[in-house]
Amino acid sequence: MSPPVLDRLRRHVGEFPSALLGYSGGVDSALLAVVLRQELGRDRMVAVIGRSPSHAVQQLRVARDVAARFDIPLHETATHELENPAYAANPTNRCYYCKVELWGRLAAVARARGLAVICDGTNADDVAPGEHRPGRGAGVRAGIRSPLAEIGMTKAEVRASARALELPLWDAPAAPCLSSRVQYGVRITAARLRQVEDAESFLRDLGVTGDLRVRHHGTRARIEVTPEWIPFVRQRLDEVRARFAALGFGSVEVDPGGYRRGSLLAAATGG
Repeated sequence: MSPPVLDRLRRHVGEFPSALLGYSGGVDSALLAVVLRQELGRDRMVAVIGRSPSHAVQQLRVARDVAARFDIPLHETATHELENPAYAANPTNRCYYCKVELWGRLAAVARARGLAVICDGTNADDVAPGEHRPGRGAGVRAGIRSPLAEIGMTKAEVRASARALELPLWDAPAAPCLSSRVQYGVRITAARLRQVEDAESFLRDLGVTGDLRVRHHGTRARIEVTPEWIPFVRQRLDEVRARFAALGFGSVEVDPGGYRRGSLLAAATGG
């Protein structure tokens, strides 16, 4: 049985004349992509991936697989946020500069294709008071619509709806961009992003599941996993350190507190 909130989403986006979706391959944008495709048809929507070194290869594969499975029209376009000195300097509002670049590129695609609405996968939890979402301001200024947030759809409701639609990633852990792993003030470079991606892939290959972050602190890597995985990683720390050293990290530590969202921001702001 379809969740009532999913039916509301269908009615809501069904009123769009046509739409371009900023598509990352996470569960939020994947759900929205499927619903847009089902309600608007192939000729009135497209999902667009912004390709850059900050987009993990594995997430790109997932995005493509979901699009193929649900017959979602897919377009990929290069973004160049790393070329912006304001972004590369990695301030706490780094995401703002990323989204300015992304929406500028996607707006050009929408104009070329004659698509009326540009939207993203922001959900209601993302816009709750106290959330640090500097990229949201760039979206608001660019006139980006957020259908999930507009109908009050929470993350839990997104996952339940994605499960009802048999999306394979309905319970996948959150996967923000690779730049979110780099300590604020440490310059964002393609090489550092690749270090993070390869380090996390190595831990996944060892068997780690659930929420995982390798925080990049310049020469030091700090591993955050959910608490039940901390002993597993510690038992293999010699192997982990050897692999991370080969990737260019001078030292490795396991965060004893485990994974927690926004740990780099808290460190930067004293929160």
